[in-house]
Amino acid sequence: MPPAEDHRIQVHLDRLLADRGMTLSELAARVGVTVVNLSVLKNDRAKAIRFSTLTAICRELNCRPGDLLDLRED
Repeated sequence: MPPAEDHRIQVHLDRLLADRGMTLSELAARVGVTVVNLSVLKNDRAKAIRFSTLTAICRELNCRPGDLLDLRED
């Protein structure tokens, strides 16, 4: 099994925020997580995400998990 940092999951949080005219700070307040944690996710540095956080992000951005996450091709 490859190390976590070798994952191929790409996060499209920046695009979704821009499309909805929402800031990272606003989303963090609505979801109940820190801006730092969302920034780690947005910048593809996250090693994991809780389903409850993913659910809350999708609820606030009115999207599905597949809109937020993608599998990078190598």
